[in-house]
Amino acid sequence: MARSADSIQLSADTTPAARERRVAALSWRRLRRSSNLVIGAIVVVAVVSAAAFAAHIAPYDPIDQEFTTQLKAPAAAHLFGTDEFGRDIFSRVLFGARIALQVGVLADLIATVLGVLLGVVAGYVGGRLDALVTRVLDIMLAFPYLLLAMIVVAILGPGLTNAMIAIAVVYTPQFARVVRGVVLSIKEQDHVEAARAIGANPVRILGRCILPNIVSPIIVMSTLTIGFMIVETAGLSFLGLGASPPTPEWGSMLATGRSFMLTAPWIATFPGLAILVTVVGFNLVGDGLRDLLDPRLRGRI
Repeated sequence: MARSADSIQLSADTTPAARERRVAALSWRRLRRSSNLVIGAIVVVAVVSAAAFAAHIAPYDPIDQEFTTQLKAPAAAHLFGTDEFGRDIFSRVLFGARIALQVGVLADLIATVLGVLLGVVAGYVGGRLDALVTRVLDIMLAFPYLLLAMIVVAILGPGLTNAMIAIAVVYTPQFARVVRGVVLSIKEQDHVEAARAIGANPVRILGRCILPNIVSPIIVMSTLTIGFMIVETAGLSFLGLGASPPTPEWGSMLATGRSFMLTAPWIATFPGLAILVTVVGFNLVGDGLRDLLDPRLRGRI
C-alpha cells in the first residue's frame, strides 16, 4: 500500500529537530483542515469571551428590576427585550453563560476524575472488584440521565451546586466504562507484559504504559459531554431543582419564559438559543478532536 505524501516527507526528515518541526507542521495542517474543530472553536471562544467579559459587555445589571420597562420587545435599548420584571434579557443571557460554563466545566472535571479512577482500578485490577464496579455502573446507566440527576438532587437538596454534583455523578459511569475498556485492551499488550517481566510496579506501569494511552479518548469525551452537562443543568433548573430566582441561569429563564410564549416569546427564545449555540459549539469541538486524535481517521483530514 502506497504511503501518503505527508508520511513520505516525514520519513525524509532524518534529524530529530527536523522531524519534530515536521510533526508540528502536519498537526497544524490537520487542525486547519478540520472544519468542525475550527467552527466549534470559534463558537466556544465566543461564548467563553462573552462569559468572561459579561460585566463589561452587559448594558444592565442582570438582576435589577425596572417595572417601567416590563415585557419590552427587542429594541436598541434592550437588544433581547425585557422580562416580566423589566430585567434586560441580553444582560441575563451573558451572565447566564458564566453559570453554564462554570457548572459544565466543573461537573465535567469531577466526572472525568471519578470515571478515570474507577475505570483504571476496575480494568487493571480485574476480578471481583471489576465485577462489582461494573455492576454498579450498569445500574446507574440503566436510569435515564435526567431522572438519575433528579434522584441525586432530591437526596442532596435543590441548588446549583447540588445540581452540578448530580450531573457529575450521572456522567461518571460513561467515563468509567470507556476507560475500563481501554485499560483492558492495553494491559494485555506486549509492552505492558514486558514491563511486568522486568519487575515494574503497578504504579509505574499505570503511569508509563496505560495512562498515556487513555488521554486522547478522555479529552474527546470530556469535550463532548460539557455540552450535554449544560443541557442537563438547564433541565434541572427548568424543573426548579437547580438555580433559584433571580439567578440569571438559562434553564430558569426558560422556565419563566414558558408562561409568556404568546405575549413575550423573547424571554424564552434567547436563553434557548444560547443553550443551542453553546452545545453545538462544544459538540463540534469534540467531533473535530476525535477526528484529529483518532489514528484511523487522520488520513481523512
